Amino acid sequence: MTENKETRNNRKSIRGVVVSDRMEKTRVISVERAFRHATYGKTVRRSSKFYAHDEANESKSGDLVEIVSTRPMSRLKRWRVARILQKAAQ
Repeated sequence: MTENKETRNNRKSIRGVVVSDRMEKTRVISVERAFRHATYGKTVRRSSKFYAHDEANESKSGDLVEIVSTRPMSRLKRWRVARILQKAAQ
């Protein structure tokens, strides 16, 4: 295998809000994106949910986190919580 180290460390990263912290070591992250409609030009908002692995169970619901792509960890988990950017207001 001749795997280039540059491609291995070039992981996708996105920011989102934790919407569920009920599972053990798993978080559900909601990522919202905005784009202009092709025909009408109106700004449209869409959200996607990602399942992310959180080894230390340190992120809580409402936190703003950054997640990075990783190997498949289960049927749904393909992301990992890299860091907590902002804690939720208690």
